[in-house]
Amino acid sequence: MSSSSDRRRGLLASAAVAVLLLTGCAGTAPAQPGTTPSATASATSSAAPTPSAAPAPSASATAPATAPATAAPTPTAGPSPMAASEPVSVRIPALGTDSELLRLGLRDNGSLEVPPGDPGAPAAWYTGSPTPGEVGPAVLLGHVNATDGGPGVFAGLRSLAPGDRIEVAREDGSTAVFAVERGEQYAKDAFPTLSVYGNTEGPELRLLTCDGYDAATGEFDDNYVVYAKLVG
Repeated sequence: MSSSSDRRRGLLASAAVAVLLLTGCAGTAPAQPGTTPSATASATSSAAPTPSAAPAPSASATAPATAPATAAPTPTAGPSPMAASEPVSVRIPALGTDSELLRLGLRDNGSLEVPPGDPGAPAAWYTGSPTPGEVGPAVLLGHVNATDGGPGVFAGLRSLAPGDRIEVAREDGSTAVFAVERGEQYAKDAFPTLSVYGNTEGPELRLLTCDGYDAATGEFDDNYVVYAKLVG
């Protein structure tokens, strides 16, 4: 069985990973031009560096407690899936984003590990998902804001439009290029686990961050997810 199949099976079938919570989404409103905290603020999907005295966002996502009964779909026409190779960086030209990628696993309580790094950056790849370019949904996580109140690495996800490119450089020297299909905002207590983490017919990418900043509580109530497919 391929490493990507192992990761998908582990993600979808592990009863121990019933909920993937990236804690630490509370804090100051994200500094995002043209957006106010009372509106929708992009969230972070990566577990960010969380100094105890400063707020740092993180996204939340859920994984099903049991595996789907159906077998993984067969890839359809499109770019051929790429061999497994871990990602090293992500570039989003439309946003001017260029970030190295950390690697995030799970802690014993089922929550994502908290990575080291500068406030609000860099982004991270969830190691329980396929590598970008393999069949299945590769998952990248990033903060919406920084511990100093400035923008995080994924602060601009809401401005992405269908067709915008996302380029993921990989350890083998290749680059997996994805095109944005859509973005969706979800309440954390109604997160569509299978839509985000479930098996796909071909290579896909998910960018996750926090959203729905509540000024009254200082917390992010939602997640924002960008869906993209491999185009080259």
